[in-house]
Amino acid sequence: MKWNRTTVKAVVITFVTLIATLFFIKWTFDHDGETIAIGGGDGSSTASTGATPGPDVESGDIDPESGLPWVLEDELPVEGQATLALIDQGGPFPFDKDGSRFGNLEGLLPDHQPGYYHEYTVITPGSTDRGARRIVTGDAGEFYWTEDHYKSFERIARRRQ
Repeated sequence: MKWNRTTVKAVVITFVTLIATLFFIKWTFDHDGETIAIGGGDGSSTASTGATPGPDVESGDIDPESGLPWVLEDELPVEGQATLALIDQGGPFPFDKDGSRFGNLEGLLPDHQPGYYHEYTVITPGSTDRGARRIVTGDAGEFYWTEDHYKSFERIARRRQ
């Protein structure tokens, strides 16, 4: 086959179209319909992920994004606050499973693609195993608290990070 100018043009156009289509498909599925800035924008006009609540949020208020009640970080048990500090600094964590994928099989957290959530153990004094308390994080900076091994969740209102 001879590669003349017309053939090269057709191949380049096909290749560019394919790459653009793949980018669009990946962008659509990776972001679950969220608005994001493409091309270096700061995202200031995009939809909120709610990673940081407003200053007037109180424990028990309902988070409009997840439908779950808020709990203030300062109202978590001291072990929960210690786990948040370890998450913020990237470890080291006391259990091998800390940081592992959380599948949200119970369906209590907002739906996201597999691998979006990760779980961390919150030490339970007197427990001989990992206990029931966990903090679950989302890739957009959300933090969730469960003290009953995923039977219920509260969204953690972080005042500082």
